Amino acid sequence: MTQKKIYVIGSSNTDMVIKSSKLPAAGETIIGEDFLMNAGGKGANQAVASAKLGGDIIFVSKVGNDIFGKQAIEGFEEVGINIDFVFVDDKNPSGIALILVDEKGENSISVASGANANLHFPEVEKALQNITEGDIVLIQLEIPISTIEETIKFCHHKKATIILNPAPAQKIDESVFPYISFITPNETEAELLTGIKVTDLETAKLASEEFHKKGIENVIITLGSKGAFLHNSKTQKLISSPIVKAVDTTAAGDVFNGALTVALSKDVVLEQAIEFACKVASISVTRMGAQASAPLLAEI
Repeated sequence: MTQKKIYVIGSSNTDMVIKSSKLPAAGETIIGEDFLMNAGGKGANQAVASAKLGGDIIFVSKVGNDIFGKQAIEGFEEVGINIDFVFVDDKNPSGIALILVDEKGENSISVASGANANLHFPEVEKALQNITEGDIVLIQLEIPISTIEETIKFCHHKKATIILNPAPAQKIDESVFPYISFITPNETEAELLTGIKVTDLETAKLASEEFHKKGIENVIITLGSKGAFLHNSKTQKLISSPIVKAVDTTAAGDVFNGALTVALSKDVVLEQAIEFACKVASISVTRMGAQASAPLLAEI
């Protein structure tokens, strides 16, 4: 079996996590319980999750010339990620995320982008010089939107498979949508991009149809503990997720995307790839942390 290369292009952060009984309201102070400092960032989370599952990963990112950046790079190397294109920014600090987690595993996150906001397309282009037809590119929205749009155009020209995880939710130029092979929004992101509030399978179907009208063939809307809704020209179905007791949902979407990408890189049938991704993500929510929560292939 031939395995395709995976280029993950995105952010790297250090997550500072406080777990408490509930999330504070505006102006409210909550006395927390556990404090954790973990490697995070949507791009890095997805790259690490993919690498732990046996993916052939090239990570394209930017970190600060500081202790957080150095620790991040060490972590990438430990799981076998190619770090040739993890750039170091001497002017801006590494990205930081402050994460609050309640006793149900729900979270609230604020991010200071730092060096992530300074990852520009000419740097990404250097990393993509050897990309070939069929290689997979996984992108999120925690780096500059202009960089993402140029990257999508470039990768389409190279006939790569493009997976867009449109998170965190924000607008992107819809002219690049026909170049995207798969889009993987959650309910909030689907609503922002289509204008349709996703509350059940019927509204998930309506949102998916809007994405199709914009030119995207494969739509996978993640629905948390319910699983994921797949909609393309052949299939419309909910793929259920295993029932587990959630401890921390912080990186569940990232782990899902990393697992999905690895499965597709090994030519797993799409529905089976989504089933695999749901299973892997369900394991991650039973553990604290972002990258630390992503399971190894042997644990699946």
